[in-house]
Amino acid sequence: MVANVLIGLREGLEASLVVGILLAYLVRTGRRDLVPALWSGVATAVAVSLVAGAALTFGPKGLTFEAQEIIGGSLSLVAAGLLTWMTLWMARTARHMKSDLEGRLGAALGAGPRAVYVVALLAVGREGLETALFLWAGAQASSSLTGPLVGALLGIAVAVVLGWAVYRGAVRLDLRRFFSWTGMLLVVVAAGVVAYGVHDLQEAGVLPGLGAVAYDISALIPPSSWVGTVLAGMFTFSPAPTWAQVVAWTCYLAVVGTVYVRQVWGGSARPRSPAPAAAPAAGAAPAGAAPASS
Repeated sequence: MVANVLIGLREGLEASLVVGILLAYLVRTGRRDLVPALWSGVATAVAVSLVAGAALTFGPKGLTFEAQEIIGGSLSLVAAGLLTWMTLWMARTARHMKSDLEGRLGAALGAGPRAVYVVALLAVGREGLETALFLWAGAQASSSLTGPLVGALLGIAVAVVLGWAVYRGAVRLDLRRFFSWTGMLLVVVAAGVVAYGVHDLQEAGVLPGLGAVAYDISALIPPSSWVGTVLAGMFTFSPAPTWAQVVAWTCYLAVVGTVYVRQVWGGSARPRSPAPAAAPAAGAAPAGAAPASS
């Protein structure tokens, strides 16, 4: 549930900030007449996300066990891929998000309400579809829909309040630091979803090695215990993973985690090398040196 709160908070805050930036731009440019088109795009994006979530939840019910596992495993890998792309994209472009959105909306103003509607639909719809897909993967892993849904709704509710407060100027949030640390946690969460997707494909017979268990700590951390439940909800933890799951989890975390850390903290960790000083002209004193006394 904690992981779903985090997902709902991060995705909801990003969507809230997007709406706030677009709304502020329309108000600042004197185009309040286009605000209804903006809200229509946001409402459509929310509706499409809900429909997508319902289709993922209730669509595969009538299929065979193997078909359900193939769909579940494949969509889990897709969800992890989308979350990875979103996390790396946010780490790379967070500081430019406002100018990019305002540029897109500024280009759409001349085309009228329909263009503004499409900009809002695409900007918010992407966040909603990513959230629906990843929450579905989390619900599959925990075998319960209630916990992930409640957690996501709680996170989204907090995100909406924070987004409104940021828009009104009541809260000054260090967004770069917030997205940096939550992104690192989501990389760990996505690694667990990758491992879970591999296990689903093993159960469907698509991947081999279902019986090759790497270790079994079920006696130490029973899946039904509160520790096992919390770890499963946060990181899709399994007390008896297969070797394929362990390899997939480790490789994903090593590769994506390294890329993410380099993108977020690599530049600030390296000291800037001073620019080579230009050779002083003849008779000129070096920069910063005191003039010679006569």
